Amino acid sequence: MNFQPLQVEGELLSNKRVGAYHLITIVVPGIPERIRPGNFVALSVGGESTSTLLRRSFSVYQAQERGLYGGTLELVISAHGAGTRWLAALPPHQMINVVGPLGRPFPLPKDPVHALLVGGGYGSAPLFMLADALRQRGCRVDMALGAASADRLFGTLEARRVTNALSIATDDGSLGVQGRVTDAARSILERSNIDVIYACGPMPMLSALTTLGGEFDVMVQCAVEESMACGIGICMTCVLPVRGSDGVVRMSRSCVDGPVFAGDRVLWESIGSVPEETLGAPKASEH
Repeated sequence: MNFQPLQVEGELLSNKRVGAYHLITIVVPGIPERIRPGNFVALSVGGESTSTLLRRSFSVYQAQERGLYGGTLELVISAHGAGTRWLAALPPHQMINVVGPLGRPFPLPKDPVHALLVGGGYGSAPLFMLADALRQRGCRVDMALGAASADRLFGTLEARRVTNALSIATDDGSLGVQGRVTDAARSILERSNIDVIYACGPMPMLSALTTLGGEFDVMVQCAVEESMACGIGICMTCVLPVRGSDGVVRMSRSCVDGPVFAGDRVLWESIGSVPEETLGAPKASEH
């Protein structure tokens, strides 16, 4: 079930440093109960007098329908631009305008399956709600987390609670095995009968996992990390080429057609461009 998004004035309840990231908790009446694993929310940034007009979009780490202060959302922030730096520096009780839920959530299996969840950096955030939902359906859940270094991993302790087995890989070997998370995923696929892979992280990781899934004949569901300026399908900044079930390639909007796509439908090698075969694209002879 997909819910219509709400626009709510939320109150920042807490802002904690977690490794290289910030974990913020916002009280947002009406939104948490509508969130499904894979949905995201869009936050206004910069305050009332800001010149930063575009919102910033974040996957939802946790959504609690009820609590001491009301329904809450937990989001993971990587402070690398003006908007995210502003969010990361906010003190408690600051008001933040939130729109959500946005996007299409992860599709859940009807019957119990053996699922592998793969997260790169703070891209792991939406996988924890997903792990809970899968286990409630009787699924076995394995997880592989990877990042450049230990401080750029997110949720390693939580992952041990919500999964049956956890593999960790870091580029520098500071935690887990040294290597890429795709190497850890391959190792799991070689020794386990995985039915489906769910993944969120950088585009090269998602592309590599899709190739890996094809090698092992396993479907890969990818939550893409495209920049989403409006979050509601208007600005067209988050488009990427996706082949539909009819075989036609279209420039799909990550924010409303995704952010979750079947990996084998995405033309990963053409992201950032408009392939000539895309519906409506100019032909080479027209250039």
